Amino acid sequence: MRRAAEDNAPLSFSPEHLSSLRSGGQTEEQPLSGAPSTMRHTDAQPGLEQDDNWGETTTAVTGTSEHSLSQEDIVRITKDMEDSVGVDCRRYLGLTLAGALGLLVFLTPLAFLALPHLLWPERLKACGTACEGLFISVAFKLLILLLAVWALFFRPARAGLPRLFVFRALLMVLVLLFVVSYWLFYGVRILDSQDENYHGIVQYAVSLVDALLFIHYLAIVLLELRQLQASFCVCVTRSTDGEIRHYNLGQLSIQRAALAILENYYRDFPVHNPALLTASKSRAAKHLAGLKVYNVDGPGNNGAGQSRAMIAAAARRRDTSHNELYYEEADHERRVRKRRARLVVAVEEAFTHIKRMQEEEQKKAPGEVMDPREAAQAIFPSMARALQKYLRTTRQQHCHTMESIQQHLAFCITNNMTPKAFLESYLTPGPTLQYGRERWLARHWTLVSEDAVTSGLKEGSIFLLKCIDFSLVVTTKRIPYIKLSEEFIDPKSHKFVLRLQSETSV
Repeated sequence: MRRAAEDNAPLSFSPEHLSSLRSGGQTEEQPLSGAPSTMRHTDAQPGLEQDDNWGETTTAVTGTSEHSLSQEDIVRITKDMEDSVGVDCRRYLGLTLAGALGLLVFLTPLAFLALPHLLWPERLKACGTACEGLFISVAFKLLILLLAVWALFFRPARAGLPRLFVFRALLMVLVLLFVVSYWLFYGVRILDSQDENYHGIVQYAVSLVDALLFIHYLAIVLLELRQLQASFCVCVTRSTDGEIRHYNLGQLSIQRAALAILENYYRDFPVHNPALLTASKSRAAKHLAGLKVYNVDGPGNNGAGQSRAMIAAAARRRDTSHNELYYEEADHERRVRKRRARLVVAVEEAFTHIKRMQEEEQKKAPGEVMDPREAAQAIFPSMARALQKYLRTTRQQHCHTMESIQQHLAFCITNNMTPKAFLESYLTPGPTLQYGRERWLARHWTLVSEDAVTSGLKEGSIFLLKCIDFSLVVTTKRIPYIKLSEEFIDPKSHKFVLRLQSETSV
């Protein structure tokens, strides 16, 4: 598929399109500017007038079918399938092993109590009152253990990590060795000898459940409590625009620290906007394009000399480039303030119109009242042009689609929000999670580290989190040891006496 216009080509709304919005009709989802649209236009129906900017907003369909695949697409799809299959198999294998171990743990105490009744019931001694009371203890302890395991381990997976979680794997191995040891002792000392003391067998099962509860307490300490105390301060820098955030982390491995950083990234970092990075590149290209080299000695191939001449000319013009940058930024700020003022006025007028409509609709029959979605579609054209120009000027046009703006407008109308509350999402760049998932959700992150990702954080640790468009550079500093001293201040030292002389003038 080839587009008929560049991605940054402007897009405007036709009068027919605006009239369809006023009438409450459904429209196709499009960005407010030349960002690639998620809907493909079909042939125009007879009798309908084409949009004036159809060459900029439509998609040109060539001889290649939209369902055809190139060799690169096949290779990429195959690689994605292999990666997804490997990750899924590893995840389901871990879940299967954990489930099998959990069943073994919970069935072992019950098996210890049931096997003597099944194998040698006639030789068992009668279970007294104290023995029967232990049954209640085993039942409630198993119930508590079941709820505790469910609360700690049965939680939705937040991410797929490249390596095993070391502490969790060690706990699983410890539980397995512990249960196997109990089974070996049970088989040698009870099954082989067919012990007649059933009270002792019940106490043996109770001791197993108690030990499992202590192991669960150890799991809470290693998996949850150990990382609560902050030990390191990590500096996270986005490679493209230099956005920086600092976080305090506890005793974590590198891969667990990377997961915590990514969770905070989507909440704290503003959305990545590649359009803001093109200004310096275009300025440099325009600066070099204005340089021309003439060969006064006649035609000849003197590329090295021309390069040196352009570098020298660029160095001579370097003194004036800061003036160009200053006036360019000043002009940009002026245009932003101007279009922001127009946008604020347009939105306030639209919300005032909504209030008038609500007062009129209260007098109508219930069947004639407009819902918030229809009201948003009715007033959106009055602010669409001002909002479109403002988003283009601030280079946010690719972050907001027309459909998302209408949904946000309907949300504000439903909850009786003010124009300032509606504009806050567009006047101030928000966190990454504020925007649609297709704008911020990176399907795959790559952790690059010289140290093993299962090793713990330490002073000076540096690792990268890479996605398609940018990377996060993480540097680690240990929180310094702080020593506080106490100084006692005598309360009498703050007291003073004011002595007034009798001849003092008043």
